[in-house]
Amino acid sequence: MIQLEQITKSFDSLQVLKGIDLFIEKGEIVSIVGPSGAGKTTLLQIMGTLDTPDTGIVCIDGVETGKMKERALSAFRNKHIGFVFQFHQLLPEFTALENVMIPAFIAGASGKQAENRAMELLDYMGLKERTTHKPNELSGGEKQRVAVARALVNNPSVILADEPSGSLDTQNKEELHQLFFDLRKQFGQTFVIVTHDEGLSRITDRTIHMIDGSIVESVP
Repeated sequence: MIQLEQITKSFDSLQVLKGIDLFIEKGEIVSIVGPSGAGKTTLLQIMGTLDTPDTGIVCIDGVETGKMKERALSAFRNKHIGFVFQFHQLLPEFTALENVMIPAFIAGASGKQAENRAMELLDYMGLKERTTHKPNELSGGEKQRVAVARALVNNPSVILADEPSGSLDTQNKEELHQLFFDLRKQFGQTFVIVTHDEGLSRITDRTIHMIDGSIVESVP
């Protein structure tokens, strides 16, 4: 599903990633943990093709993304990779339904196709009655579930999540974590999650520990 080979990345004189090798199988739920500054988010951004490594190879679904031109890469990213961020990053002027539909429109779906898929996902998330609400009318847990629905709308190969439960209270954290496993069961979804949440890292299929830009341990 995802294969990284000898990934390095530096910002000026600071080497953030130091020859990362990593393979993630389809349907795995993997957490990446480590102290601040370990390189976790940089690794996730490179995995998601939002940034490019200085050296190394990134393959997703058998496609070597480093060989793609920018327009083709953007289309690939939109179709194959979903993103969930700590602070959801919903557009405040749009409703929950409209926020979920946006990636589908970018992928070329018709209005009806995008709406039907978005409604299906929001219903699955328990948000059927909240589709016309804007982000400022939703709770933190509801906003994050909308963000997960948005990430799923194009049926991506993998969901990459950066501290997805970091801004949630205990109950909403637990509900979001359970949702990831429910989605894997329902849709065969693959998740790679950067987290400081020990409760989440304990229940994932595998925990990858990073320190100072290197993987020091991968625990099944």
